[in-house]
Amino acid sequence: VISVDTYVEKIHFPNFNKPNLLIKKIIRSSISDLVCKGVLPKYYFISGSGNKQSFSNKNLKKIINSLKSEQKKFSIKLSGGDTVFSKINSFTIVSLGFSNKIVKRNNAKINDDIYITGELGDSFLGLKYLQKKKFKKNIYKKYFINKFYLPKINLNFSKYLIKLANTSIDISDGLLTDLNKMINAQQISSEIYYDKIPISSKLNDFLFRNSLKKNKYIFNGDDYQILFTSNKSNRNQIQNISKITKTKISRIGKIIPKKKFKIRLLNGNKLLKMTKIHGYEHVFT
Repeated sequence: VISVDTYVEKIHFPNFNKPNLLIKKIIRSSISDLVCKGVLPKYYFISGSGNKQSFSNKNLKKIINSLKSEQKKFSIKLSGGDTVFSKINSFTIVSLGFSNKIVKRNNAKINDDIYITGELGDSFLGLKYLQKKKFKKNIYKKYFINKFYLPKINLNFSKYLIKLANTSIDISDGLLTDLNKMINAQQISSEIYYDKIPISSKLNDFLFRNSLKKNKYIFNGDDYQILFTSNKSNRNQIQNISKITKTKISRIGKIIPKKKFKIRLLNGNKLLKMTKIHGYEHVFT
């Protein structure tokens, strides 16, 4: 099972000021592609482009130490790569794992429950802090920045996905954007319950103190949590596995027969407009 991703400065990360943390984010976001399919990563290859400033001896030592740390944490091995001189800092990483089965996309079933692991929004707020955005109450700044650089990867839960999930994806571009990719061409629709989408206590406190709305922060991506669907009969089992693996798992919606809409966002009985709610998309035209 192979995943390949490229990360470019000012598109996927704002700057190269924290190379030790940035390289960890890149590794975690890469192996997340495998983990969300129920596959444990085993090897990775990484190539980087940069210049004398970004690839200074000091920065290279930081990168090497971070690679060693991540390799130990996730039991993965560096197997090769390349370096290229460039004015633009970028990294391409290939992650590999081995399995006879994976959880596929486009395999949701009508009446499936929709789940996510973890919490959404912390990473996006961390990005806003890195972009020097000012708020009335600048609280938990370090916490949110760390959430941007160090997403939690749910390895312990991943091994249960094959038995539980009909379809899955990781949330990299945003909950609704990735949900749309996950069900893609299937002739089905989905309902998401806005009030069930989990956020951290710190984000909740931040939003309250700054009089901000939750919907501005939870649909923007960079969360790297697992989004999956599962048969209703698995609800108790998922709760038990959540406790065993110490993984927060939230049921946030359901798959329904084909309607005029692809995704409907509900807050109680109220239908929320989605025209301004979307995740990240590369625009080429």
